[in-house]
Amino acid sequence: MNYILFDGNVRNQLLPFTFTRPVADIRVGILTLREKWEKHLGFTTTTVTEDYLSEKWPMVEMDQNVLINASFIPSEKLTETIKGLLENQAVFYEDEPIAFFTTEGQEVDFDGYTILQYTEEDVLRIENTWDIFSKNHEAIKRDYSLITKGRTSLPIPETTVAFNKEQIFIEEGAKLPLCSLNATEGPIYIGKNAEIMEGSMIRGPFALCEGATVKMAAKIYSGTTVGPYCKVGGEVNNSVLFGYSNKGHDGFLGNSVIGEWCNLGADTNNSNLKNNYAEVRLWNYETESFARTGLQFCGLMMGDHSKCGINTMFNTGTVVGVSANIFGSGFPRNFIPSFSWGGSGGMTTFKTDKAFEVAQVVMSRRGVEFTQPDARILEHIFETSAKWRRD
Repeated sequence: MNYILFDGNVRNQLLPFTFTRPVADIRVGILTLREKWEKHLGFTTTTVTEDYLSEKWPMVEMDQNVLINASFIPSEKLTETIKGLLENQAVFYEDEPIAFFTTEGQEVDFDGYTILQYTEEDVLRIENTWDIFSKNHEAIKRDYSLITKGRTSLPIPETTVAFNKEQIFIEEGAKLPLCSLNATEGPIYIGKNAEIMEGSMIRGPFALCEGATVKMAAKIYSGTTVGPYCKVGGEVNNSVLFGYSNKGHDGFLGNSVIGEWCNLGADTNNSNLKNNYAEVRLWNYETESFARTGLQFCGLMMGDHSKCGINTMFNTGTVVGVSANIFGSGFPRNFIPSFSWGGSGGMTTFKTDKAFEVAQVVMSRRGVEFTQPDARILEHIFETSAKWRRD
């Protein structure tokens, strides 16, 4: 069977992260949504997404296809239901399609489909940016079970203090010579060739993905994912870093999501709680207003390729777009459009020629090429985000 992941109606609620990727390639837990589906299905997938992203993430259609809403996190029961779909059948959760069977060139009309309602209680879905961190505890637990089932961890070093050792899994090449791992409240996963430096204290659920590093004496609280090849230090609580991003120094990051290729300067801090303990509101790109989150704790949402200088302070519920560069004293606005340059004293436009130069240097340091499709995606974001910038 050919499986295709589609963005669904939540894409705009997941900006700025879906400016630069399909919904399927958001990381929550240990794996991206795509990686979860592919492990459960036993097949690779392609993607239906925005036209400007399709060059990098093309769709492959075959005679028979099952399209899956990528915002749903798979479970064994849900995967079994989807694998059993026949022609003109669809699986719905309430009024939302989870998956449906199509043939090549078929016009999909659900009025002509047999609708199977999925009523199991294991539904976990990423519908808003803040779901990425707020549902990360459960996502880590699910991924941990999926990845480690039937496998044996490397031994925990004698110099490492470990609580609930049965819930700690260490992949080949990982280094953790002198740290504290507390898996009492949830599992801890240490990826291939990852490193936890001396003096770090970590509480699960926690995921350190392949090639990532926790710097010396870091304090990492539960519900945190450090994506592939990221570096983190200081204090981190219930946050997700997608990949190739750095928060390498002291400072606090809490209830936050950081995209790829970001860098937080030394002593960067974000607020995750308002002084009056009120509900946090976040910028909504679709309504062009600040939306209620229902959360008391909500920090920083930073899109790919954005950077901030040393001692940067972010207010509660700040949204930073793609390829922004923030610096200076004081609190910048709590909505910083893509390709902005500046801080609390004002913003100018970060031109694409300069932004591309930075991206090329940053990515080449990690052995990754900044391609023409990458440039065209960022050019599209630059043009469509102009209405929010103030020059």
